Amino acid sequence: MESIIIIVFVLGYLAITVEHSIKIDKLIPALVMMAISWALISLGIDSFPQWFDSSSHGLVEGFESLGHESKMHWMEETLLHHLGKTAEILVFLLGAMTIVEIIDYFDGFSTIKSFIKTKSKKKILWIFGFLAFFLSAIIDNLTATIVLISILQKLVNDRSVRIWYAGLIIIAANAGGAWSPIGDVTTTMLWIGKKVTTGHLFVYLFLPSLICMLVPFLIASFMKPFQGQLEQNINDNDKPKSKFSSTMLYLGLGGIVSVPIFKTVTHLPPYVGMMLALGIVAIFAEIYSNSKFSISSHDSEESDAHAHHSPVHHSLSKIELPSILFFLGILMAVAALESLGILFGFAGTLQDTMPMLGTELHHEGVSDLVVLLLGVGSAVIDNVPLVAASLGMFSEPIDNELWHFIAYSAGTGGSMLIIGSAAGVVAMGMEKIDFFWYLKKISWLALIGFLAGAVAFMFTRTIF
Repeated sequence: MESIIIIVFVLGYLAITVEHSIKIDKLIPALVMMAISWALISLGIDSFPQWFDSSSHGLVEGFESLGHESKMHWMEETLLHHLGKTAEILVFLLGAMTIVEIIDYFDGFSTIKSFIKTKSKKKILWIFGFLAFFLSAIIDNLTATIVLISILQKLVNDRSVRIWYAGLIIIAANAGGAWSPIGDVTTTMLWIGKKVTTGHLFVYLFLPSLICMLVPFLIASFMKPFQGQLEQNINDNDKPKSKFSSTMLYLGLGGIVSVPIFKTVTHLPPYVGMMLALGIVAIFAEIYSNSKFSISSHDSEESDAHAHHSPVHHSLSKIELPSILFFLGILMAVAALESLGILFGFAGTLQDTMPMLGTELHHEGVSDLVVLLLGVGSAVIDNVPLVAASLGMFSEPIDNELWHFIAYSAGTGGSMLIIGSAAGVVAMGMEKIDFFWYLKKISWLALIGFLAGAVAFMFTRTIF
């Protein structure tokens, strides 16, 4: 039965990897393999020789000798445990996505565009690089990429130049997401899973992530596409749609940034803080929206439309629900493998067979090479299941160097292929970037940045 479950997982994983070829959204195989895996576990519960207890991170003693009812009880408890942990991540993401959509409802991101006055291609490259790096740490790398490419489309008319900027934005956004607990889904998973803390994540990963961004940008600034001036004039008269644009931008970003502080003070799970931030942002959104309609419009139909379609309702209707369902499917499917002890056994095999690379980590001997390969692997296949698997494979304590290296590798390694990260996929869709163009023009820059940052991490971990 274990073999069948592994085959189901591999086939589902394969379907996720080649979603662009088979034209089936990756959430579908994720949900199917999750449901089938747990159904097979339930049907064959008496045939499994071992069971992994996630709460104690160890195998259940004497599981094989337990009766059918006891085994079913273990399965139900484990399923509920994993659903709870997964729901923490999903509710957190729902809150963050909704806040970003509320900011967008008030055209808040146009405030960022108003800061850009230069026409120098090189200066614009660096402005967008640092914007992507820091913005992705606050609103996550996917959203930062969408926002910045949208702004870029208003600044750069020539698409052949714009796709170069988009390629570098992907690198910067993924690098920026790695050092923040709310900057990337995988880092959020490690944070909510109590593997890393905000302070240590910043201390360990800020410098490596910055180098991962700086090195490719430094090389790119000497390349032909970023020489000279932009041909067209920047339209300074493109004003925000709402007078509350900048207020909602700062309020929304401030709300998201306050979540780690809320967690530190109250010791409550991060999703509680995110719900509080969403509630506060939503209050101001409703007040500002009502004042906008009452002052600027006497049309009763428009007021009625607003009553049934408030900023919060509008924003909730625009969030990426397919992504939420994908995370549910993939995390619960990986949980099925973890519960059977398969990932635990695989981790032991890895530690026994993989050679050490460079200096040995200060823990039970997980090779640097394993973590670097995880980063390379995240460029080919989705980094969410890779990190989910690592959570079940390794038992190192909170803030161990291993978890920070995994956060860096999984977060930045996806930049090496355009399909290797959510930021890359959305940029590919927005600008119709060709896979092989990216592979030829941008991938080598991402690889150099990834390796430079990894070397920097191996240095920083010896200091702290």
